Amino acid sequence: MNILLVEPYYTGSHKSWAQGYQSFSNHNVQIISLPGQFWKWRMHGGAITLAKQFMDMDFSPDLILATDMLDLTTFLSLTKSRTAQVPNALYFHENQLSYPWSNSDRDVQEKRDHHYGFINLSSALTADHVLFNSQYHHDSFHHEGLRLLKHFPDHNELDVIEKIKEKSRVLYLGMDLSKFDQHKTQAQGNPLVLWNHRWEYDKNPESFFECLYQLQKNDIKFDIVVLGESFHTRPNVFDEAKYRLKKHIVHFGFCENFSEYAKWLWKADILPITSNQDFFGGSVVEAIYCGVYPILPSRLTYPELLPKEYYDNHIYDNDGELYDKVKNCMLNINETRGIKIRKLFKKYDWETMCPAYDQLFSSMTKQNN
Repeated sequence: MNILLVEPYYTGSHKSWAQGYQSFSNHNVQIISLPGQFWKWRMHGGAITLAKQFMDMDFSPDLILATDMLDLTTFLSLTKSRTAQVPNALYFHENQLSYPWSNSDRDVQEKRDHHYGFINLSSALTADHVLFNSQYHHDSFHHEGLRLLKHFPDHNELDVIEKIKEKSRVLYLGMDLSKFDQHKTQAQGNPLVLWNHRWEYDKNPESFFECLYQLQKNDIKFDIVVLGESFHTRPNVFDEAKYRLKKHIVHFGFCENFSEYAKWLWKADILPITSNQDFFGGSVVEAIYCGVYPILPSRLTYPELLPKEYYDNHIYDNDGELYDKVKNCMLNINETRGIKIRKLFKKYDWETMCPAYDQLFSSMTKQNN
């Protein structure tokens, strides 16, 4: 079976997912892509360039698998001579309907940010099948889609949300977790706190570092490793934290190679998550797979990742509970290091996920025949 995977934003988790599925699938997966930059332009114009790429290819797909940064409606209209009879599926890594925009974004200030969400909505309406990487993502997309349509003055077409729901389902993110195994090492020394996310406002670094400031004030022993990619407009709180926590920092910055990143995950002890946005939580899954003890908020997708019997130890409701749980882990570090829930997360490895992907995509082509 031939699958055309269309990715307008080929970097980070989008790239890892596409390459991972291509590598592990029993199907013949061909990727067409654009570099992962200028995300707004990718949503506006990427479909035109990618349509040209496809029309120049000598490849006949049995299924088109696109991701959320693609204006699927435009792509299919420009390739209809070759794709009119080919089923398609749209995979949402994230969406611009329920993604929390920064107040400093020019499009927010000029009140034109709804357009990107509408591209997501129209693409979902066009798609034969709509896939989300978590149940939380599935539910929030449909909820915010309805809110967006109610915003318009007339002909709201509210019924399209139900039509999208009927062809939607959850397909969790597949990840190459087994590649971490060869870098395994033992945690030792002071409790080591981990940050392994993008350095951006939606990850709520303010609450994360404030928790550590309070622990430092109370003379709790700990070290911290801050990983993840930073950008030109990174929040100022990172520079402040680098100064205020300098006695605790063992690494501060992006890892230039995977080996270094993996080793830090295996060495880390505690993963306090404070994010205000996460549709799945790939970096969280990676850390837990490497044996880090997670402390997760009772919002977004995080409760979905754990069975309910783990909530008391790993889920918090407010910053006070976050502080108490992190402090307890630090003061009882030997016990913390003995608690491993990584086995719960092996299910996201491609070894398990890929057969499910292959079977689902095969069924989509059969439904179309």
